[in-house]
Amino acid sequence: MARNRLILQLALPSIVSNITVPLLGLVDVAIVGHMGGAIYIGAISVGAMVFNIIYWIFGFLRMGTSGMTSQALGRRDLVTVMQLLCRSLAVALVVAMTILILQIPIKWLAFLVVNPEKEVSGLASSYFDICVWGAPAMLVLYSLSGWFIGMQNTRIPMMISISQNVVNILASLTLVYGFGMKVEGVACGTLFAQYAGCAIAIILWAKVYGRLTKHFVREGLFNIVKMLEFFKVNSDIFLRTLCLVAVNLFFLAAGARQGSVILAVNTLLVQLYILFSYFLDGFAFAGEALCGKYHGATNSAAFRETVRLVFAWGGAIALFFTAIYIIGGLWFLNLLTDERQVVSAAMEYLPWAVAVPLSGVAAFVWDGVFIGVTATKGMLLSSVIATIVFFSLYYIGMDSYANHALWLAFIFFLATRGIVQTAIYIKLRRRGIL
Repeated sequence: MARNRLILQLALPSIVSNITVPLLGLVDVAIVGHMGGAIYIGAISVGAMVFNIIYWIFGFLRMGTSGMTSQALGRRDLVTVMQLLCRSLAVALVVAMTILILQIPIKWLAFLVVNPEKEVSGLASSYFDICVWGAPAMLVLYSLSGWFIGMQNTRIPMMISISQNVVNILASLTLVYGFGMKVEGVACGTLFAQYAGCAIAIILWAKVYGRLTKHFVREGLFNIVKMLEFFKVNSDIFLRTLCLVAVNLFFLAAGARQGSVILAVNTLLVQLYILFSYFLDGFAFAGEALCGKYHGATNSAAFRETVRLVFAWGGAIALFFTAIYIIGGLWFLNLLTDERQVVSAAMEYLPWAVAVPLSGVAAFVWDGVFIGVTATKGMLLSSVIATIVFFSLYYIGMDSYANHALWLAFIFFLATRGIVQTAIYIKLRRRGIL
């Protein structure tokens, strides 16, 4: 019971925090979904996906920082805890400046790959040109959020996320309906919120953890051995993320090539996946923080009990969302758009979205566990194998089943990651590594 309480103390703030993220996405989609056509939904989908891809690629700033920080905390090594934060922030700022400098070729390449229809492309380009300036705020937030989770504190990320998304929703609604800015209004609302979230994160860090500055040691901060260790862990996460990015980008592009209606359909149904994933991520984050701490403290019994309990919670969440999507899928689609053609077309593919929770639960939970113990090579291997499965299944069935083949491949992609990671965990446990 005590460990269950620990899991819930970490998971519930993350769930509350994460719920605001898909709700924000739903609000953005709902705003443009009532502007009068599928092209607006497609434009937000393309623009948002481009930034999701960019930030996913550099997700190691959160994941790597979290796992290494939780292990250092387990060892009570506060000097390393502080140095890890500084290294992560330094890398975040360098990456952000690079994105700003290369924003034109990045946009050209992204739109070349996705290749949306001309009308969609113009609106998505406007969205990109505004939101790209949020890169410094977003990447700094990644580093700080990962560090907070590693410090067993998910309440601060919750407060940041809620504040950020309230600003985003209010700003977007005001700019779109008050000033008639349409897609540009949604983009500006997002940009304002990103910098508001970053400012709140820095203020809360100073208030709660400012006392840790006495443990800051400049010597060895950018020591080549330490930096190589930092990048060694993060390079596996980076390459693993590239696999996820390739699948998600291809999923978007394959839908876009089938026309604006199918692009809009997939955008709506993906919201179901996003809603579930952010909910389950709350327990993955709890596993991440606790497993890393127990692994760093070499407490094998507590570590294994945490893995078991996190999986139990994850399974319950997956069953709950499966039932909700079966019962309320049509209502959910009508909430997002009043385009009858899009809703009608989406109903044909709804069963695939219903299958997402049970097929993906193991992958999400294992990601949290593996990040916590920095078993990043296992994450990379599972993602590589799953990516091969995804593309193989899609190209086998694309001519006969089109968008159905795309969703089938995606379901198998999620399931394969979980299966491979399970096998890796069993192997590591038998060797006494975990």
